[in-house]
Amino acid sequence: MSKLDELIKEYCPNGVEYKKLHEFSKIYDGTHSTPQYQDHGVKFVSVENIMDLYGTNKYISEEDYLKYKIKPQIGDVMMTRIGSIGVCNVIDRDEPLAYYVSLALIRPDSDKVNSRFLKYAIESVRGRKELRKRTLVNAVPIKVNKDDIGKIVLPVPPLEVQREIVRVLDKFTLLTAELTAELTAELTARKKQYEYYRDSLLSKHRDTPKKSIDSLCNVSAGGDAPKEAMSKEKTDEYTIPIISNGVGDNAIYGYTNEARITEPAVTVAARGTIGYAEYRDYPYVPIIRLLSLIPRNKEELDTKYLYYCLQGKEYNVPTTGIPQLTAPMVKQVEIPVPQMKVQKRIVEVLDSFDKICADLNIGLPAELDARQKQYEFYRDQLLTFVEKGETILTDRQTDRQTDRQTELN
Repeated sequence: MSKLDELIKEYCPNGVEYKKLHEFSKIYDGTHSTPQYQDHGVKFVSVENIMDLYGTNKYISEEDYLKYKIKPQIGDVMMTRIGSIGVCNVIDRDEPLAYYVSLALIRPDSDKVNSRFLKYAIESVRGRKELRKRTLVNAVPIKVNKDDIGKIVLPVPPLEVQREIVRVLDKFTLLTAELTAELTAELTARKKQYEYYRDSLLSKHRDTPKKSIDSLCNVSAGGDAPKEAMSKEKTDEYTIPIISNGVGDNAIYGYTNEARITEPAVTVAARGTIGYAEYRDYPYVPIIRLLSLIPRNKEELDTKYLYYCLQGKEYNVPTTGIPQLTAPMVKQVEIPVPQMKVQKRIVEVLDSFDKICADLNIGLPAELDARQKQYEFYRDQLLTFVEKGETILTDRQTDRQTDRQTELN
């Protein structure tokens, strides 16, 4: 029998009480006044920095903070009231902290509820459902009122049971954070390794005669979107992507039925993500001044090699007015042009490294998402109790709960 099962058997063998939040907590909301930010003073938090309360770079004056009737203290739970409603964090240090009305401050009765247990309970499936029932979906923005937060019903097992659940979930959270750091470090190292080999391969040919992009490529700038024949989503009729300045899928503006660029090309962002290069071997429509580079002589310059030459390149863009890269500026860039077999070999090597980085870029979010779902599953299982008055768990159900706890431990 797991420690949690032992505690449940000892302290709540007949089930757990479920109570409204306002029965064991006081609830407050933050300032409604538009903050006057300054360079120093009292840290100010809102929905944007709920996950890192003390990492905010926004401050208000101590004079304004003194006007707060309720000031956060250690053990208080901060909860988002708009956007992703129900995301929580716990005040864990004795440091002044100002907060906006987009957050609710929940002060639990420490004799009844552990602060971190309350955070986990609110973020559980049950907690989110309770909040969703009371959310004003027609409001702008969508929100939940302070008084309605107090009406949500949550389990309140004895403190001994709460502390054991917190111990298990804190451990799981720490392991997830360590895994995230490990995978992120691996991805960063691979990217640096890739950039090193790319630059090394290209620099080996520094004695190779260089030629300007103008002499090698046709350079064109994207125009307006074909609004008379486009769809935001891909359809049977509109299959040609409309590409704007941006990275990856964020560059896709929509879809149309006729391409402006029909052969392999390298695009270079002229605004926004200035200088970001992408290799495109499919028909597309460039817009918003996205520059397209197409080699004139495919036997002299490989398009993929051109892409690697421009990948990560920094441009001296004027800072006055709207920062932008122009076609004449790109045409002036010079690149080494070795023999075609050398270009092909460089592309082959860099493609291999690029695939490793791409696999990591896909694998990292997938791994983290799987771990997050696993965490949420166990959290919700741990926070599911027999309510007093209901049928007590059968031996078979208890065995399943025991197996679940053993796996966590």
